[in-house]
Amino acid sequence: MTQNQKPKSTWQKVRKLFNDLHLWMGIASGLILFVVCLSGTIYTFNTEVQEFMEPEKFTVQIEAGVEPMAAEAIMAKVAAETGGKVSAITIPADPYRTYTVNVKMDKGGEGKGPGGKAKGSDKGAGEKGGEGKKGPEAAVAKGGPGAGPGGKGGGRDRGTNYLVNPYTAEVIGTTESPTSEFFMTMFRLHRWLLLDTEVGRPIVGWATIIFTLIVISGLVIWIPQKVKNWRQGLKIKWSGNWKRVNHDLHNSLGFYSSFLLLVMSLTGLTWSFEWYKEGFFKVLGVEQPKDRKEEPLFSTVPTDPTQATAPTIADYVKAADTALPYKGDYRISFSTDSAATVSINKNKVGFFAPAASDKLQLDQYSGQVLKADVFADKPFNEKITSSIKPLHVGNVYGTFSKILYFIACLVATSLPITGTLIWINKLRKKSKKGAIPVARKSATV
Repeated sequence: MTQNQKPKSTWQKVRKLFNDLHLWMGIASGLILFVVCLSGTIYTFNTEVQEFMEPEKFTVQIEAGVEPMAAEAIMAKVAAETGGKVSAITIPADPYRTYTVNVKMDKGGEGKGPGGKAKGSDKGAGEKGGEGKKGPEAAVAKGGPGAGPGGKGGGRDRGTNYLVNPYTAEVIGTTESPTSEFFMTMFRLHRWLLLDTEVGRPIVGWATIIFTLIVISGLVIWIPQKVKNWRQGLKIKWSGNWKRVNHDLHNSLGFYSSFLLLVMSLTGLTWSFEWYKEGFFKVLGVEQPKDRKEEPLFSTVPTDPTQATAPTIADYVKAADTALPYKGDYRISFSTDSAATVSINKNKVGFFAPAASDKLQLDQYSGQVLKADVFADKPFNEKITSSIKPLHVGNVYGTFSKILYFIACLVATSLPITGTLIWINKLRKKSKKGAIPVARKSATV
């Protein structure tokens, strides 16, 4: 240190330490984070893109005065055409949308697809680990969305979702398509880097932990030493040279997106490490679903079941409308057990509609509501643990929050690039400064 240089303050030393940590953690994980963030950005609007690519599968034309067919008739036709058993039906609030009928096949039977084609006859059938499955089935077979703890399917058959015209009961197709297969590839890239789950999951998990530390250290670095310089870190100087613009893009956009990026990383870790998930629930004071001990509910079975008249699906919907008086999409799940209840999930619709659904359990014979699980009535900590997936993927408040998440993901994808450019520019600057004394010395000689 020369006599003219002032000693560094404590804040400058702390900032220098965080700057070094930020730099080297970014270099160590930059490529993985770029891939994870890019695939996450692409996956954000997967549902909307699939519907845009094949609108004929998700929407129908309505003739004046025509009413939807009874749900029972639709289910019977789908069951006959596919050769399976209907386990659930989704009834949308929008009259222009198709119904979704979930069909499960008997064990050992392939069943039939639309038009009588045997399921599983497509290429890829018979490959290891359920590779022949696509869409939701492939997700479970490979630990996809909705899989059990740790991303494993747990051997549960989630069936195939058929899209049906509610006015004609015509089976238009399934939710499986080249587009859905592409997004499933993006999902696997995001979660496991297309590697084996036991290898890819921890790699992505540790990279996510590093990313969390990078975001936190970046926030510390962003805080200027003088209050008057705060505004400088909140805007981009587009009139500056490319180096200045690149620095501002990294600095300002990183700051604006930091909150959502922390939410994404902290929730995403629950799928990477079981120990983290257990700690996450414990910190919030909520029991994990697998640890909860709840008394099961049963329908009141009539003395003579053969004489019992079960309510129609329209009756179930009417009872649910009374308990949940708002416009929304219904998913009604059935069971082959004579004493089981009918489960109904209802989701609000709209641009700001929350992803969380309200759940009801109804007596399958009387249609009486036996239990109501309303999301708005839950304590705040339970709302968080019930919304881990929406908080991670961005549909926690419908399309509005997905747009915000998409922008934040796009920024996250750019951060490794802009950060690397900043580092390279600093290296060049240092090398130029180091070359000046050598040149002067040689000139003097």
